[in-house]
Order: sequence, then C-alpha cells, then structure tokens
Amino acid sequence: MSASISIVIPTYNEVDGIQGLVRYLLTSGNRPAPEIIVADGGSSDNTPELARAAGAKVIRSPQKGRAAQMNAGAAFATGEILYFLHADTFPPADFQTAILESCASGAGAGCFRLRFDDSHWFLKVNAWFTRFDLDHIRFGDQSLFILKSAFERIGGFREDHIVMEDQEIIYRIKEVTRFNVLPAAVVTSAQKYRQNGIYRLQFIFSVIWLLYYIRVPQQKLVSIYNRLIKKSKLK
Repeated sequence: MSASISIVIPTYNEVDGIQGLVRYLLTSGNRPAPEIIVADGGSSDNTPELARAAGAKVIRSPQKGRAAQMNAGAAFATGEILYFLHADTFPPADFQTAILESCASGAGAGCFRLRFDDSHWFLKVNAWFTRFDLDHIRFGDQSLFILKSAFERIGGFREDHIVMEDQEIIYRIKEVTRFNVLPAAVVTSAQKYRQNGIYRLQFIFSVIWLLYYIRVPQQKLVSIYNRLIKKSKLK
C-alpha cells in the first residue's frame, strides 16, 4: 500500500520530550519521513517552537482538549491515513510499514499493543492485556491509526469528551471498518503512575471508567480527575 501517513500529536506543555519524539518519528524505519502535525492546546512553555525546530508542522488548536486538538490536526493533515499519538509515547521503529500493511489487509483502523517504560509487575500485567481486542481496555496510550476517509465518515473525536474520548471513538470506528490490534508495542511513559502511585492511579482510572459508563457528566468526571490526579493537564 502506497498511502501516506500523517501523525497527529496533541500537546500541552510537552517541552521535555517533544523534540526527541519528533526526531525519532522522522528517522525511524526505512520509509520516507511521515508528515508530523503537532496540534498544540496553548502551551505556556515553548513546546510549539521546539516541535517546529525538530521538523514538525505546528498548529494552534482553537480549543484545548485532546479530542479538539486531534480533530484540528486531522483537518490539517494531507495523508490518507491518520495516526494519533500521545506526546509521551514512542511507536516501534517500523510503525509505518506495520500500519500500511494492516490497512492493505482491509483493516481501516487499529492500534499497537502497549508497553510502559517501567518494569513494575503491575504495569507489565496491565500492558499484557492490551493484546486482546476488547473495547473496554482500549485507550489512547496505545495510539490509533485510521483511514482519513473513515475518520471523516464517523465525524472524528467527540469534542464534548474531555476524558474517555479515546475509548468512545472505538465503538463508532468499528461500525464502519475492521479494527486491528497489531502485535508490536508502543512504549509509553509511566511518569504519571510514578507521580501518583501505581495502584492509586489505576484505582482512580477504574473509578472514572466506571462513572463514565454509568453516564456521569463530563464536567463531573473532569472535576474528579483534576482533584485526584497530580499534575493533571485537563482544563
């Protein structure tokens, strides 16, 4: 498959790692460098400048929030395949080839498995479960690729979702195309777990997940998230 890939990275104060990630994405594998779009949510540090210096295209999202920022990046993208990636997550070196082969096989969307940059047994167990195609354990840390045509067909991310936007979209994606969990893993930062306590943070995430599925309003979920999680970047 000769389709091009546009990587969309939503950012807010990611000065510590954005340059390294962009440079990695531009030089990984043996395919032409992908289009990299950093959709910034109004960083108060120099994340946009560093991303641009590293080789990314940078846009300012009119609204802060991952869903809104990723939609803004997708609208700007020129590739036939969109690849949404968190700023603290590194895909495998051959991620472009893996994504293109998956799409060529008929899966219009998918993700990678997950691995944390921490050897704690509990995080290893969490990551092990990401190999299964189970919607309720599918989160944005695993990254997400999708044909742009399919993304536009479902209307993109729901911008009224400040949390759980990454899980909500999976159900709509599967209504229009096949979803594939690839065997390789992305490596994501466990810094938030280390800051908040591994078991404590997992408990908080589980509570928010449960509250979301019993239809607690987003405003309340965001309030709980900000109150309980240290160094939250949610508004």
